[in-house]
Amino acid sequence: MPRRAKAARDVITVTDVVGRRVEITRPVKRIVLGEGRQLMTLALVHPDPVSLLAGWPGDLIRQDKVTYGRYREKFPAIDGIPIVGRGSEESFSIEQALATAPDVAILSGGYGPSLRSSETIARFEAAGVPVVFLDLVAKPLDNTVPSLRLLGRVLGREDAAETVVRFHESRAFLIRDRLADAKPVAPTVLMHAHAGLNDCCNAPGRATIGAFIDAAGGHNIAADVLKTPFGPIGLEYVIRRDPEVYVGTGGVHLAGTGGLVLGPGVDAADSRAKLQSVVRSPGLADIAAVRTGRVHGLWHLFGNFPLNVLALEALARWFHPKLFADVAPDASLKLANDTLLPVPMTGTYWVSLDSGGR
Repeated sequence: MPRRAKAARDVITVTDVVGRRVEITRPVKRIVLGEGRQLMTLALVHPDPVSLLAGWPGDLIRQDKVTYGRYREKFPAIDGIPIVGRGSEESFSIEQALATAPDVAILSGGYGPSLRSSETIARFEAAGVPVVFLDLVAKPLDNTVPSLRLLGRVLGREDAAETVVRFHESRAFLIRDRLADAKPVAPTVLMHAHAGLNDCCNAPGRATIGAFIDAAGGHNIAADVLKTPFGPIGLEYVIRRDPEVYVGTGGVHLAGTGGLVLGPGVDAADSRAKLQSVVRSPGLADIAAVRTGRVHGLWHLFGNFPLNVLALEALARWFHPKLFADVAPDASLKLANDTLLPVPMTGTYWVSLDSGGR
């Protein structure tokens, strides 16, 4: 009988998003995550993501207590999952991770072990634990769909993953194709990362969340000067470029810092008031975007989440309001909550100074 049970297991070979061929034995029942925030990614392809967790870092617990609390309410067992790091490459404990006896390690390279973590990868593999990489941060436009499909394959949840892929692609392709047909003039855009936390301005370049600016039909002024994924561009440069659209990013991790707070459990009026405060700062108050009221806020963690197409929809409406008048990110979020997520996303994930631009 033991031999027959072992033979019933399904051995597959997958290629992860960094091109590594990895052998996986299914069913996968115990996962170690390299980044706690990927719980929400698991939730898109599995109805009880917490039941799969053997160990995870504590970044979600520390940085987003509202989301953690909502998952705890739905899945009380979450409190008993061993913590194997704090959500950074340096803090991840391979010893603690191996002690959880995982079937597979799912790493993402965002805020935990990355492809550079050769010793961590080698120790997992030496212990017989396969390692697969997702990517929702470095190249989100290229790797969101492959990451979803990879996760579905690893978990034997291909149909669930394809449902999310269809949700993503139908919206992303509509925006891509309409821009290609209409060829509108791209407005210049400042995306102010972690708005209000520090002096202006930290901003994304062409990669990470900055990639969505071009994809939504805008021109990212930071990408003209940055060679890194994120970096400072300086207030003088911003004033000189005089961007037509301002998008500040924020999250619940900025609560109490003076920064822009967006995300789960956040009231839109509070976010709007904080956004107004941020753009009243010296220098920013005089740019074209503020003078004309094209001022918006976006949840920063869309830069590390498969439902990033919601951010793409919001940006497209802000950049080209007539061309994308029928695009409704609020309706898309409601559909995702109703059909894709076991724990709904409720709160404020985008906001405009003009409440009509929501």
